[in-house]
Amino acid sequence: MDETISFVLNGKPASLRTDPLRRLLDILREDFALTGTKEGCGQGECGACAVLLDGQLVNSCLVPAIAVSGKQVLTIEGFRATPRYALLRACFEQAGAVQCGFCTPGMLMAAEALLRRNPAPTQDEIRTALSGNLCRCTGYAAILKAVETAAKEGMER
Repeated sequence: MDETISFVLNGKPASLRTDPLRRLLDILREDFALTGTKEGCGQGECGACAVLLDGQLVNSCLVPAIAVSGKQVLTIEGFRATPRYALLRACFEQAGAVQCGFCTPGMLMAAEALLRRNPAPTQDEIRTALSGNLCRCTGYAAILKAVETAAKEGMER
């Protein structure tokens, strides 16, 4: 039985009629053509599908549609339109923290979630915040350096 789900997507009102148990990941990709959110494992273990739900990092492959009703969802496409994204992206590029790019959107969203709540994290806090995101190409040293640099350069709120 389908339900109408209304929420805010990347700062704009969104609504659709769908199965309330359908995955947010599928809704973003199939109904809104927001393909920056990737499916890696489909089990919440890789972070490729990470988005912010009311400012909290979540794996969209584990979030049923009904859970976003009345909430705010920020995807990499919405984040990309911000000055914070521009600085974080520049830090990732400068540190060589991007290779194939598959994990990058999830890594950027995890970094943003961390830096929103803790603008001056320690290396251990960065490691912990990124621990739910897997990268098979770049290696984590460059990614940690990118987030550390972004924190030092002072991500604007």
